[in-house]
Amino acid sequence: MKKLLISLFSTFLIVSIGFGQAEPKSSLLWEITASDLKQPSYLFGTIHIICKEDFFLPPIVTEKFTNAEQVFLELDMDDPMMILKMMQLLQLPKGQTIKQLFGDSAFKTFDEQYKKITGSSAMMFNTFKPFMLMSMLTEKSLSCPSRESYEQTFIAMAAKQKKNIKGLETIEDQVAVFDSIPDSTEIANLKSMVVDFNKGVEEFKKLVAVYKTQDVDSIYRLTNQSPELMEAENELLVKRNSKWVPLMKSSMQKTACFFAVGAAHLGGDIGVIALLRKQGYTVKPVKL
Repeated sequence: MKKLLISLFSTFLIVSIGFGQAEPKSSLLWEITASDLKQPSYLFGTIHIICKEDFFLPPIVTEKFTNAEQVFLELDMDDPMMILKMMQLLQLPKGQTIKQLFGDSAFKTFDEQYKKITGSSAMMFNTFKPFMLMSMLTEKSLSCPSRESYEQTFIAMAAKQKKNIKGLETIEDQVAVFDSIPDSTEIANLKSMVVDFNKGVEEFKKLVAVYKTQDVDSIYRLTNQSPELMEAENELLVKRNSKWVPLMKSSMQKTACFFAVGAAHLGGDIGVIALLRKQGYTVKPVKL
């Protein structure tokens, strides 16, 4: 149950086993250096859930992970209290239900479509915020029986190496991002997701294909164009990236770090790479 819930929560925030040129212009793995850093740190872009046949983790990524003294994911996902906090935070205020947010007639239509896609009724999540249903639908858009998670892989590696995982933000921070989006916008997005579900499946395939090219700017652009971003780029990407950078800076001053976040956070003018460069860091792609 813990692994499923973590995967579902991470899925929405997405957001080839290809080998680049001798000096790649882009990569999923980036080296961070500066004159005042004793050692380099590394930044890796993930896709939060992916079909097993598309999953790849080159040896150089494992090497940099192993050499790092401190590992950061978006969340401290080895926190034993995280699931309990998540379930509490994703509950609608007392007295509110998903059915009420839709309206009886619209909910009936939605639920019929939702059942065809997931095999279960949306009433199972009647007291949960719209985000829970979005996550379930996004997870179903992977048309493969076996899935992998980079975050779960890194958690297992950290446990084996006896490394403690820290989070760049808290579960409260992540839920607050979606709480800032109007209910009406989220409900409209849910309706669109079930009506255009097959289109969503194809869009996710396209995202995976772009992810495998390791072009972080293209990943950012594709994510930013997705209707599932709900015109909330400022909340979902800009503000979060800006909040992460100061913590990354202070952590890298202390020790060698390995940061793993959704690849959509890396590219573009508002991406973590650009923000670090503006702070005077040299951030270079590493050949995978």
